[in-house]
Amino acid sequence: MLTPLDIENKKFSKQIMNGYSVEEVDDFLDDLTKDYEKLYKEVAEYKNKLENMEESIEKYKNIEGTLQNTLVMAQTAADDVRNLAKQQADQIISEAQTEAKNTVLELEQEIALKRKEMEELQKQFDVYKAKMESLLISQLELLKDVNKE
Repeated sequence: MLTPLDIENKKFSKQIMNGYSVEEVDDFLDDLTKDYEKLYKEVAEYKNKLENMEESIEKYKNIEGTLQNTLVMAQTAADDVRNLAKQQADQIISEAQTEAKNTVLELEQEIALKRKEMEELQKQFDVYKAKMESLLISQLELLKDVNKE
């Protein structure tokens, strides 16, 4: 690619006859040099901007990759926490069920024991009642005998 300096320094061979006006060619080359220099600078600026943008894109791609990895790690951590919480909840439920079963068994045993005690007391009461009836009957008989005499 030609540089503006190449255009400015370009020399043409001069012809004596039927040649172009040196002054017009020089003026045209000066105008061309200015326009070409302006375009050359713009292209250099755009190349610079493009490089900066490509660097920025690369940075953003790195950030995106980091964010994706972070999201994956966060999702994994959340899944781990959820699984651990579920395991703990299942364990707590299992322990509570076991404890409830044990409590029910203990209560059933205690109820059975109290029923036996109640039956035993009922029997003792029945025996005591029978003895008292017998005693009262014998006392009544004695009183009848004492009255007859």
